[in-house]
Order: sequence, then structure tokens, then C-alpha cells
Amino acid sequence: MSSPELRAKRILLVEDEQSIGAMCRIVLSDEGFEVDVAADGSVARAMIEERDYDLCLIDMLLPKMSGQALYEWLQSTHPRMADSVVFTTGSVIDAEIIAFIEGTGRPFLAKPFTPTALTEMVKEELTKPGGG
Repeated sequence: MSSPELRAKRILLVEDEQSIGAMCRIVLSDEGFEVDVAADGSVARAMIEERDYDLCLIDMLLPKMSGQALYEWLQSTHPRMADSVVFTTGSVIDAEIIAFIEGTGRPFLAKPFTPTALTEMVKEELTKPGGG
């Protein structure tokens, strides 16, 4: 169970793989987080315009709008949220993706990741000073 300071934190998961999105939603909801899932970057963008999120988990390879394009949009329109992004990617061998992620200074979870790795990363980011 989640600690009181982490309860009611709102997370946006941007993930086009339905099974991964479902697993993440279940795991994080069981920890007491409120989780919304967007299947692509353009849907995520619309959701961000409607609600504030404490943390965004963004897959790099998405249809319609890439994780990189979504992050760059966040930086220009919602800089606080851009500072609360964790990237996910199965493309750890793609040098351009890794260079982009490293350039942002934001953490990332390499796919496949375990439920434990997911919850640890989310809790770590949400409890950082200025996080979530």
C-alpha cells in the first residue's frame, strides 16, 4: 500500500501497447494512484489540456505523436509537467532515442520492466523535492 503523501497522485500513462498499459494501470492503481491511459501522444496532449498530472510515463515510440514530440510540447506549454516525466522504451539499442532521453535528464524504464521496477521508479520520482 502507498504512503499517505503518495495517495491520490494522478499519473498519465502514454502507452500504445494495450497489455502493457493494462498491467501498469492495475499495478499503479493497487498502489493507490489515480491512473489515466492514453494510447498515443495526441490523445495524451488533449488529456493534459483537461487535467493536471503529478507524473507522466511516456513511451518513446507512439503512433500519431512520438514520445519525443509530446515531451517537447510539454516543455513549451506545461514545463512543470515536463519536469515530471519518466520515459519508457523498448528501444534501448536505438542511439538517437537514448541520446534524446539522456539529453532531457529525465529517467527511463527499459522494457520489459517488472511491476516492482515500475512502482519503485514512480515512487522515487513522486517523492523527489519538487516532484509530483
